[in-house]
Amino acid sequence: MTVGVVGAGITGLALTHYLGERGVDCVTLEAREEAGGVIQSRDRDGHVVELGPQRMRATPGIRELADAAGVADDIVTAEEGSLFVYSRGQLREAPTDVPAFRRTDLLSWPQKLRMLAEPLTRDAIGSETVAEVFSRKFGRTAYERFIGPLYGGLYASDPAEMPAEFALEGLMRREQETGSMLSAFRQRVGQGEKAPPASFSAGLQTLPEALASTYDDAVHLGEPVTAIESGGSGYTVQTADAEYAVEDVVVTTPADATADLLDGLAEGTDALAELTYNPLALVYLEATEPLPDGLGYQVAYDEKLHTLGVSFNGAMFDRDGLCTVFLGGMHDPGMLDESDERLGEIAAGEFQQATGTDASVVGIERRERWFPAYDQTWWGLDDVETPAGVHLATNYTARMGIPSRVREAKELADELSTA
Repeated sequence: MTVGVVGAGITGLALTHYLGERGVDCVTLEAREEAGGVIQSRDRDGHVVELGPQRMRATPGIRELADAAGVADDIVTAEEGSLFVYSRGQLREAPTDVPAFRRTDLLSWPQKLRMLAEPLTRDAIGSETVAEVFSRKFGRTAYERFIGPLYGGLYASDPAEMPAEFALEGLMRREQETGSMLSAFRQRVGQGEKAPPASFSAGLQTLPEALASTYDDAVHLGEPVTAIESGGSGYTVQTADAEYAVEDVVVTTPADATADLLDGLAEGTDALAELTYNPLALVYLEATEPLPDGLGYQVAYDEKLHTLGVSFNGAMFDRDGLCTVFLGGMHDPGMLDESDERLGEIAAGEFQQATGTDASVVGIERRERWFPAYDQTWWGLDDVETPAGVHLATNYTARMGIPSRVREAKELADELSTA
């Protein structure tokens, strides 16, 4: 049996590894000349900056994969630290665990008690928006100051535009298991996860690059797939210079690219092409003074800032005061039309306002289509149907996050190896 894998992001490369472990041949084809997909690490003025995810969780699955690729010793972990929210003119600790819940002044005690009453509310409904679910279950103030900014910040999206059926699928399932959305939410974005925040000394792209090198006989970089056609007992995956006969095909590419590849082969490809991706501008700053111990901060909805959130990469991974400021997203897509000079001014000025610390601009990146929005266009996924032997393994059909992508790859490898 041979499996064709389209895309050498972390999903495709993890799948390549797990299929190899199970004795299944595969060919992994990547259009770009480098591995990693949305995981891209760069050097900017001597700083390691991330153009996509800023960190991951060092789960057992991640550590196992890094060990197989020979880079386990390069993993850098951070202390768990606090998450903050900029609200009412200052950084305030987010109540992501019981001690923080008790001491934070982000919410008043009546607002905290309103949150604690969440288990008495009706379970989330798939037809609600994320904003409706969180406001109903936790109270409007807790949504605007805490849960909305943190959860929406994961996707640079607007929870009022996100159907719960898609954006909260995992949380709704955990709510059914635990009887509490509050407990499920803590596990998702708080300190309920036991694996520490992590990266690699040279950046997150270390892992996909190492996997591509380990499996260089199966991974073909710079070889874009031009067509996928059915035939015989399987499929033919075509590139400009070659054809590969495979029994199964796993497509891991962005939704618009997937729509083109599966046009005429799958149902509902128009819906895939119409999925919304949120734009982001990333401004990298070097702070002049030490910052609070923690992971970073989001900006509450009651503050009139352009900044969506800030990741304290320097504090977490000993990168000399480096911070990543996120601008744009669904709330403010026009930010990407601003000049580099203006983006730097906004990021540094609002950073100083929030932290009291001056910072210099290290670099700026723009991404027109970056994170899946999980907005109303996701209803179109109900119309997508792939033929037997064609699988979608992506961050728009399943959960985002590097550990989640690795976990899905392992589960799919189990399925394919026993078919």
